[in-house]
Amino acid sequence: MNLLDRLGRLIRANLNELLRRAEDPEKILEQALLDMKEALKEAREQVAAAMAEAKRLEREVESHEKEAALWEEKAKEALKASREDLAKEALRRRKRALDLAEGFKAQLAEHRALTERLMTQLKALEAKIDEAEARKKLLLARKKGVEAAEAVRRMESRWEGHPALEAFEEMEARILALEDRHEALKALDGQDLEKALAALSGEKELEEELLRLKRELGQA
Repeated sequence: MNLLDRLGRLIRANLNELLRRAEDPEKILEQALLDMKEALKEAREQVAAAMAEAKRLEREVESHEKEAALWEEKAKEALKASREDLAKEALRRRKRALDLAEGFKAQLAEHRALTERLMTQLKALEAKIDEAEARKKLLLARKKGVEAAEAVRRMESRWEGHPALEAFEEMEARILALEDRHEALKALDGQDLEKALAALSGEKELEEELLRLKRELGQA
């Protein structure tokens, strides 16, 4: 199982526990990010350990190659001293050192490949965390929008048909009716005044006509 698969199982286990307890979505998102960051920390530690092991294997290869070179020099010195038996023993030890060096080289190649895979998984996890951070902000903004809309809906539902609102609307209707009545009375009062003024004007005209006739008859 690779690193991301194993860490993914741990993260899903934590989230499933939160979901089972019906935790708040914001808490679930926060926990998911915390788990991912903890997984990232563990992944970095594993990559660092793998890189350190690669360094150790490199030193082993270098050490055994140096040892093989030293035994070769000793084999040459033995031959110069006409000691073939010592030269053969030195060559046997040289071969053993070279075999060990080759073995460590093979392990080093495998370990480097493993380290590369771990580095790739580490970068993938870092990218996922960056993406999750951005998505968390968007999801929380959407959550707040839904909560606000739900609050408005609940408020409208509470006020719809509320006795206080009905009483307010009834009182508003009464006040409007009183205003209409007042305006109507004002209009009627205005009409009565016009009639009275018209009557006065008519009386004045009659008096003037009566005075004119009296003058014509010599009575005025």
